[in-house]
Amino acid sequence: MTDPKPVFRVGWTFIPIVYRSIAVVAGSGLVLSMVGCAGAAPAVDYIPTAKPRSSTSAQPSASPAPAVGFTESDPGDPSTVTGSTDPTAVAISDGTATNTTAIALLATLAVKGKAPKTGYDRTANFGQAWLDVDRNGCDTRNDILARDLITTVKAGSCKVLSGSFIEPYTGRSMNFFRGNTTSTLVQIDHVVSLSNAWQTGAQQLSQSQRFTFANDPLNLLAVDGRSNSQKGDGDTATWLPSNKAFRCDYVSRQVSVKATYGLWVTQAEKEAMVRILRDCPNARALTSSFAPAPVGVVPVPAPAVPAPGSTFYANCTAVHAAGAAPIRAGDPGYAPKFDRDGDGVGCE
Repeated sequence: MTDPKPVFRVGWTFIPIVYRSIAVVAGSGLVLSMVGCAGAAPAVDYIPTAKPRSSTSAQPSASPAPAVGFTESDPGDPSTVTGSTDPTAVAISDGTATNTTAIALLATLAVKGKAPKTGYDRTANFGQAWLDVDRNGCDTRNDILARDLITTVKAGSCKVLSGSFIEPYTGRSMNFFRGNTTSTLVQIDHVVSLSNAWQTGAQQLSQSQRFTFANDPLNLLAVDGRSNSQKGDGDTATWLPSNKAFRCDYVSRQVSVKATYGLWVTQAEKEAMVRILRDCPNARALTSSFAPAPVGVVPVPAPAVPAPGSTFYANCTAVHAAGAAPIRAGDPGYAPKFDRDGDGVGCE
């Protein structure tokens, strides 16, 4: 007699939960079918299933980047274009003051500590953003977008709807599209921030000069909104563009702005500027389009000098003093005015 095949009995706890659920349901159905008309089976609304086990190799999803919003310095397009009632004005007397290298111009800036920020107010101190200070009918934000972006599309003569450019702070190609959630991605940065200016000499500027400063194209760049937010009101000692190839241009522009408006630098700021400009000693400073042209010097005409070899007498007194009297027609220096009687002999 042959041995019977071994029978493997598997305990209930070793059956996967999914199969146990199926077995329970199947068994329930069998019992109900056996009961028959004894009673109707209750409706089943929800049958729990086993939760999938979490994979140890799964990576958490990256947190969404924070939304980029407009800043106090760049609050976006004004609802209406407002022309400045003040004439444009800078601190330097003419544009020749910045006609030099950036590192040489830096040496002319005063070095002081920052003044307190007491009393700083963007609108009260620097005017409404963005004033039309050059009176071309466009607000400053759209002026800078039109200047810095290429292949722009406009609505009318001012409002920039879209464009692309190489963003200077990161060095990446970037597109601009006007919209509620997209306009903030490209912002207009004050290279020398308004707050920094307030603490380094702008408190002594006139209202016209501060309003001009806030809207001077020399001090403005279209940039990546995130970089602008990271910079805040930092100076060269605390923030520089991640695009190292642009740092010389950036610092040269900051030096030019501070010189144009008579602002000073802190010691740490100057040292940081020098470190950058040492790598580009020939980088030129920039001149504001609002800087007055140098006053032309009108040369004083030199007194008339007789041609070499010629003789000139102002009157007969001079003829006599020179011992040339009487002077006859054909003599050096003779003139008809000396011969009143017309006989050809003068100063008789």
